[in-house]
Amino acid sequence: MTIPVEVPGLDTIIPTLDEGNMLVVESGADPAKSFFIRRLARTALAAGVSVTYLISRDQKELRSLLKVEGGPEMEASSVLHIEELDEMNELDGEAERGGLLAVDSFSFLTLDLPPSRLAPLLRSLRTLCRERQTTVLLGTDRGMFEPRSEAVAMHLADGVLQFHSREGPEGLARFIRIPKWTNGKFVDRNIYYDFDGQRIAIDLRRRVL
Repeated sequence: MTIPVEVPGLDTIIPTLDEGNMLVVESGADPAKSFFIRRLARTALAAGVSVTYLISRDQKELRSLLKVEGGPEMEASSVLHIEELDEMNELDGEAERGGLLAVDSFSFLTLDLPPSRLAPLLRSLRTLCRERQTTVLLGTDRGMFEPRSEAVAMHLADGVLQFHSREGPEGLARFIRIPKWTNGKFVDRNIYYDFDGQRIAIDLRRRVL
């Protein structure tokens, strides 16, 4: 099933995540990226969709965040599976469950993979997500991939959503770019947002930095 993008404003641009697609969600140090992935996972869990979360940090931290942001039922959901990994060299059945597969941080877990090994891993993920109608979210950290690996990930992904921040005349400006999306779509504009740790507030007014 499709997963609604329940972020007001952004949902008018990308209303849903369609099953069977592999998407890259990239950012620098901004924690909004991981919050956005958790937001999508909570939406999926609330709809009874199986969620598999592969993480490079303490799973207790993730469970605590899900509990705070979505309530105790999210943390204790029977369709939530969390695996804490140090590396990801190949598929070990993580995407077999279908539903939503979220990997954060994919760039950290594949840090030691050269592009020649990263590409087959991503192709395997694409094939599996289409066969199982799984939605795959790969959270990546800008600057962690070497340039060729970053190019491989962007090329093989069905869609790319990037969180950016930049100093402007009025202070730090945050904006989202969607250079590539499913069915050949893209968004030729900056989508500005504010993030206070609890919600992503989209501002659809056009501004120039």
